[in-house]
Amino acid sequence: MTPPDWLTTRNGGLAAGLNDRTFLVTLNGHPQYRLVATPARGKFTCVLTQTNNGKRLDGGVEYPSLENALRGGLDELRSKLGW
Repeated sequence: MTPPDWLTTRNGGLAAGLNDRTFLVTLNGHPQYRLVATPARGKFTCVLTQTNNGKRLDGGVEYPSLENALRGGLDELRSKLGW
């Protein structure tokens, strides 16, 4: 998955996690947030957590596919950060 423009313009990026459902959002090369697409009633949701304290930031929105859940998680993060 490629990082969105709003993230790369702030010296951010995406790094692969432990499996194909997990990505780390990095800022200045340091992992700050973790996205994990998980099954939810026949669809997917994206669990969004801060890596430094484990605080969940996601809203439990359901998406039709794994990729849509990860993209949706990035949109949720952008909204939470006010970017």
